[in-house]
Amino acid sequence: MINIHPIRTGSVRIKRAQRVRRTGGLVGVLFDSTWTEWLPIHAWLIEHPEGPIVVDSGETARTAERGYFPRWHPYYRTSVQMSVRPEDEIGPQLEALGVPPAEVRTVILTHFHTDHAGGLAHFTRNQVLVSGPDYRLAKGFLGRLLGYLPNRWPDAFRPAPIPFDAAPLGPFPHSHAVTRAGDVTIVPTPGHTPHHVSVIVRAEGVSYVLAGDTSYTEDLLVSRTPDGVSPRPAVAVRTMDRILAYAKERPTVYLPTHDPESVTRLAANTVLDLDGR
Repeated sequence: MINIHPIRTGSVRIKRAQRVRRTGGLVGVLFDSTWTEWLPIHAWLIEHPEGPIVVDSGETARTAERGYFPRWHPYYRTSVQMSVRPEDEIGPQLEALGVPPAEVRTVILTHFHTDHAGGLAHFTRNQVLVSGPDYRLAKGFLGRLLGYLPNRWPDAFRPAPIPFDAAPLGPFPHSHAVTRAGDVTIVPTPGHTPHHVSVIVRAEGVSYVLAGDTSYTEDLLVSRTPDGVSPRPAVAVRTMDRILAYAKERPTVYLPTHDPESVTRLAANTVLDLDGR
């Protein structure tokens, strides 16, 4: 039997122009004066017969330390606020669920933004699957300019690139089965970052899309609204169209990282109702 557990690793506030794209993209985010409410930072534990799988590592309480974020970077200086306590980190929360981090068989990162990769220190000896191109971007000089924090990754961090094959999954052109049973699959969902990925869990006739930041809410997915930091908004919309096409073919519960309603939808098994919208 497969069970999915949401793990809230703190909260984040961002500019409204980041959640819903406005003219100017990232520049518009930096100059926006309005904030969202506090949003959840979710990671996910998949309890699977082949062993536990974690999707994203959430954020770290070290964000409260002076100097953790680069002060020279305008985004961290003006456009994001974090609230993470030590007990919010994914390691203690996994322990409370009876799953020591060392027993996690695989960690999958949807992308390398800090609120998804900040908890990597809890997984220093685990297999970590990542988008190879996003990893190369994030650890390079351009990645620093784009706001990635490779200097905060564990020294021993040696992730494995996701070995996508040519086998499509519905409208997704490539896929990678994480489990031998083929019921946990990674698919490419570019947009929020150039090589962002999502994880689809299929259990008892329902697909659960652990969607990272493909959109900030389900409503923004349905309205096909890109966010303000996607480098190519047309690519983000194309990914949304693929998710919507997948949901038309199969009952699908959509679970983006920062949607306050994700936990409620998961608990109630509420699938995307595209005919009624």
